[in-house]
Amino acid sequence: MANLLKSLVLLSLLFGFATARLSTVNRYGTYKGGGSPPIKDEQDPPKPKDKRRPPPAPKVEQETPPLETDFLGSWKIHSENAGVSAMHIQLMPNNNKAVWYDTTNNGLSEIESNPRICTKTIGGHPKGPQEDCTAHAIEYDIETAEIRTLQMTQNPWCSSGGLSSNGALVSTGGVFTGFKSVRILQPCENCDFQEKQNALHSNRWYATQHPLENGSLVVLGGSHSLNYEIIAAESLDFKPKLFALPFLDETDEAPGENNLYPFVNLLPDGNLFVFANDKSIVLDPYTGKEVHRFPNLPGGVRNYPPSAMSALLPIDLTMDNEDTVNVEVLICGGNTHESYYYSDRKRPREFLPALHDCGRLSLTKRGEQWDIEDMPSPRVMGDLLVLPTGDMLMINGAKAGTSAWNAADIPNLTPVLYSPDKPKGQRFKVLTASTIPRMYHSVSAVLPDGQILVAGSNTNEWYMREKPKDVDKEFSFPTELRVEKFSPPYLAPELQDNRLEILEEESDNKWNYGGVFNLRVRSSGASDIDTLDIKVTMYSPPFTTHGYSMNQRLLILKVKRISSHGKISVVAPPSGRLAPPGYYLVFVVHREVPSRGMWVQIQ
Repeated sequence: MANLLKSLVLLSLLFGFATARLSTVNRYGTYKGGGSPPIKDEQDPPKPKDKRRPPPAPKVEQETPPLETDFLGSWKIHSENAGVSAMHIQLMPNNNKAVWYDTTNNGLSEIESNPRICTKTIGGHPKGPQEDCTAHAIEYDIETAEIRTLQMTQNPWCSSGGLSSNGALVSTGGVFTGFKSVRILQPCENCDFQEKQNALHSNRWYATQHPLENGSLVVLGGSHSLNYEIIAAESLDFKPKLFALPFLDETDEAPGENNLYPFVNLLPDGNLFVFANDKSIVLDPYTGKEVHRFPNLPGGVRNYPPSAMSALLPIDLTMDNEDTVNVEVLICGGNTHESYYYSDRKRPREFLPALHDCGRLSLTKRGEQWDIEDMPSPRVMGDLLVLPTGDMLMINGAKAGTSAWNAADIPNLTPVLYSPDKPKGQRFKVLTASTIPRMYHSVSAVLPDGQILVAGSNTNEWYMREKPKDVDKEFSFPTELRVEKFSPPYLAPELQDNRLEILEEESDNKWNYGGVFNLRVRSSGASDIDTLDIKVTMYSPPFTTHGYSMNQRLLILKVKRISSHGKISVVAPPSGRLAPPGYYLVFVVHREVPSRGMWVQIQ
């Protein structure tokens, strides 16, 4: 009998070892097979045994499949009139505020500045007031819809921007007084913009801004600016460094240039991916040298004014070998090379159908070709947002025409969900449509609670919201001052028992590269925490304008340890090449439902 017991014990140990070898971490930090699994924190105190009854049977180590839902999203009005049309938007760290602004050369907005500051009216109604005492920038409370006006004198029309490493909004370029200007809004209560008019070397109208691994900023391109410059904009006291970029000359195409607001993304080797018109390169930002050229993306033009959508796919950092990190880009929609001529220059205007296709390409593998797939509907001027789950949302825009005033037609009211890890042919899902057209100059932003803020559209001169009878002006769509919120499918009521809460007081919010940091979570619903279906994502909130979200990236972090009482240990990105220094929203995704995001700063 003793020998039989020993044999049974040995068999059970061998079976347990084999099972442990099969349980491991997939690209999202959940157990799937291969590699090393996150281990249980042995320092966590064991749960006390209930002496009144036998201990429960051990939980079966298998992943619980996500609940299916028929919920396709929902819309609600968050504000009936925000006062300022949202042409540019940035979610600010830690203070529940979004900042947006329009332009100072189209007359009055619909909210007075507070404190009251008046300047000479530029543009506007011919019979309007000679003084402009209205605001053209606001700070908007994303929970309460309360508004604080901001002062901005250097015209930011069609400018670029983003967050600095210390969380300040850095706004670059614009038009007229704003061509070479830089504006900084520090992340503090009641702060206002600091401005410097001639801070840049070149005019930056329709340029793109993006951070480098050391926190400095690249400001690249713009109308008739075939170059880029690097600035260190923690304050207005900096000296920019200018570089020529022949690639922008090569992609300049009359009559609308077709290479404005170029798509720019930082790569894991510290170089930049730059896409303009239908071409793309790898650029060494410190020398101006073209390192590599990708195949052309066929079909048409993808940058302003035909204005396609573009974003990096989620970057998987769960692999043990950092050298295997793959970075892919997705570019969807746009229009033909001649579309801007027909939509803006020709009379009467003619709105060519927007493009249906998406191109997807690996930026870290050489010899790759664009993988082409069609969207459910054509789209121009849309936004492409990366959601906390790793899915992507296409929202706003039109089905015909291009960017520019009254140069588009047929609003695309229907958001589309793109799931990059599903098989080709199954990646698109059509969601619930809005009833409000979001045309030229509309914006959107992912919020910490997982909802999408949507605002702006068609910033007409003097905020025409009805066609004026006394002025002969082209007028297709009204200026839109209503603000909406869209709830994606993961916010379905039947899924909310899976939604975890990050206990911020017990979680680390200051991170260093490559370090291990702890998040404490608890279940706010009736279901238990399934440690086998947890992933942790880290999102860089972008600066969005004219259909492009600058500095947007989502990283899927490596989960090192998960305890039975809600402590999750995660590995921070290894360097600023994968996550430029600054502020990010961290989400714990449980059964494909994200928690509310927590702000962290990485340095």
